[in-house]
Amino acid sequence: MAGPKISEEQVRHVARLAALTLTDDEVGAVGSQLGAILEYMEALSRVDTAGVPPTFHAIEVDTGLRADEVVPARDRELYLGAAPRSEAGAFAVPKVLDGGG
Repeated sequence: MAGPKISEEQVRHVARLAALTLTDDEVGAVGSQLGAILEYMEALSRVDTAGVPPTFHAIEVDTGLRADEVVPARDRELYLGAAPRSEAGAFAVPKVLDGGG
């Protein structure tokens, strides 16, 4: 190995971004783990994937989803009638933001 892949300063920076407090020992351990991950990613980037079609799954997956078909909408009043409150043809919900930005 030519040296650390990630410096202690970088580990501490990432920890701050993630709102983590790490001890000095943890910084060293996390740095080693992140360095190993970066080495693995380098190894993967050297793999020749020319001619390999892009896939979402390594095996064929049948999700069992229904067909996407247009169907008539249900009666709005049926759903609004089940709501605790409705207003102007829509669900009325409590205000959660004051809009003061």
